[in-house]
Amino acid sequence: MMQTRVLHSLYPIPLALITMKPYIFMSRIALLISFLCPAVAAAAHGVSIDGVLKYPAGFNHFDYISPGAKKGGDLVLHALGSFDKFNPYTLKGSAPDGMAELVFESLTISSMDETFARYGLIAKDIELAPDKKSILFTLDPRARFSDGTPLTAEDVKFSLETLKSGEAHPFFSSYYQDISHAEVLSASQIRFFFARPSREIHMIASELPVFSKKFYSDHPFNEKGLVPPIASGPYTVAQFSNGKSITFKKNPDYWGNDHPTRRGMFNFETITFKFFKDQIVSVEAFKASDFDFMQVNIAKQWARDMRGGNFETGAIQKKYLHHKRNAGMQGFVFNTRHPIFSDPRVRQAMVLAFDFNWTNNSLFFGQYEQSYSYFSNSIYAATGLPSKGELALLLPFKEQLPEEIFTTPLTPVSTAKKGELRHNLRKAKKLLEQAGWRFVDGALRNDRGEPFIFEIMLASPSFERVMAPYARNLEKLGIQASYRTIDVTLYIRNMRTFDYDMTVYVFGQSQSPGNEQRDMWSSEAADQDGSRNYAGVNSEVVDALVDKIIYASNQEELTTACRALDRVLWYGYYVVPNWFAPAHRVVYWDKFQRPQQEPLYYAPFDALMTWWFK
Repeated sequence: MMQTRVLHSLYPIPLALITMKPYIFMSRIALLISFLCPAVAAAAHGVSIDGVLKYPAGFNHFDYISPGAKKGGDLVLHALGSFDKFNPYTLKGSAPDGMAELVFESLTISSMDETFARYGLIAKDIELAPDKKSILFTLDPRARFSDGTPLTAEDVKFSLETLKSGEAHPFFSSYYQDISHAEVLSASQIRFFFARPSREIHMIASELPVFSKKFYSDHPFNEKGLVPPIASGPYTVAQFSNGKSITFKKNPDYWGNDHPTRRGMFNFETITFKFFKDQIVSVEAFKASDFDFMQVNIAKQWARDMRGGNFETGAIQKKYLHHKRNAGMQGFVFNTRHPIFSDPRVRQAMVLAFDFNWTNNSLFFGQYEQSYSYFSNSIYAATGLPSKGELALLLPFKEQLPEEIFTTPLTPVSTAKKGELRHNLRKAKKLLEQAGWRFVDGALRNDRGEPFIFEIMLASPSFERVMAPYARNLEKLGIQASYRTIDVTLYIRNMRTFDYDMTVYVFGQSQSPGNEQRDMWSSEAADQDGSRNYAGVNSEVVDALVDKIIYASNQEELTTACRALDRVLWYGYYVVPNWFAPAHRVVYWDKFQRPQQEPLYYAPFDALMTWWFK
């Protein structure tokens, strides 16, 4: 299942939903039947993967907020890049940070202290049919858009149909493909029908963001432009400077101010994002008090730049925010669509050339752990040799899979001991020779005499110091690797169209993997601009395992399928595995107060929305 927060960052990640015309007569018959013959399933205030919810009906607020939080104040944050549209749900252009989190809302909202549970927001009641082939949403009668108009089932239906259409980012049509259609039963009730029931499809349906049908009738959904949208969230767009800054203002008439899932949240009167072209420049701007809070993703900045007078006096706080999120996989991603990277032996050789131990100790001050799985830091990471359940999924494809999947546990490349890097490079040289690459006339060449030359595309100059030693190791093998930092806007465009040889990406994972795996690994996504299949994975085996994940009927089946997929991806050598941190590193000016209890599964921005000014 996807993470519900849309991030506009160096590594753009999308989000999702419906289609079908309402049949008025049949809708009325269905509504009549629902009154005369009530379903066995009871309407609920929330949904979860396993049917268990931490918070009971009528709960007052989440545990990780403070109901007495002080309201008001002007929060200033930073963002990278620029923006040229306000709609974060379309492919072309870039939307500013904050739109999805502050302006738009979904039928339900996730809890940040449960592995995967969602509670009714726009949807007051949620009823999954006994056969699990449909779900009924009853909307909260208080729900309103920012212009004061009621939010109705027609808006929900419009939202589903729009997100499944060609007007929205193509991710959504894939993510919501198992929702076949919707029927409006009344102004406050709508039923979604599922083409293929699964363990998580009711959760996916409940994630639907809801748009104003009236607003997008006047302003085409996929039209680039900077017309502030009408939506139902706690903030509206107050002012903006084209591509440079945007200010969101708390809607004084926000319908959900006293909603239990919103109580103690969104405590700032305004939230402004200032846009910077470079993370290094933004650090200096933060230290000069240009903005209030910053997540630090660069280890060198954390160790060397975040110190000095204001840090020593406590005027700036430097904190680790611990979490239990699935770390997924960060890596140098091979674009296997390019012939130079089509042979897995070549990719394995290049994996062997990366010296994590030196990189971590010399550049990162030992702050990271080595990535050991596509589901690092979670129960879904494959361990040891395949279990009986994993073998049942893998053996039918044995002839298509490398032998290591069955004989060798997932083992990160080690360079900790003296001489290990030299040994790895010798092994890499043999693999390249087996793949037809030999050192001729001063360069590594294939049988057509073409030299092994490629470029690594970067979005931040901070990564150049990582790539320099890696390129030197590749040079020892005869491979000529260059690296280039490009403008963030161009970077995002190139990522969307797969216009690169190699790049850096974080394949984030949720606490309950599901439909989003299609977008990252499926053969269909490999040819779909805007998908997250950046490696170009095109494998019958991977497609089959992704389906096993999506349609797992219980936790054991899900875990088994994820671990089997983990092995296939690992030994497919689609990335050079990098590293992960088990905590968020943040700095902020000492003007905030925080709830006593922290959430468990969250991004720093999510936690910040529970804070308030002193």
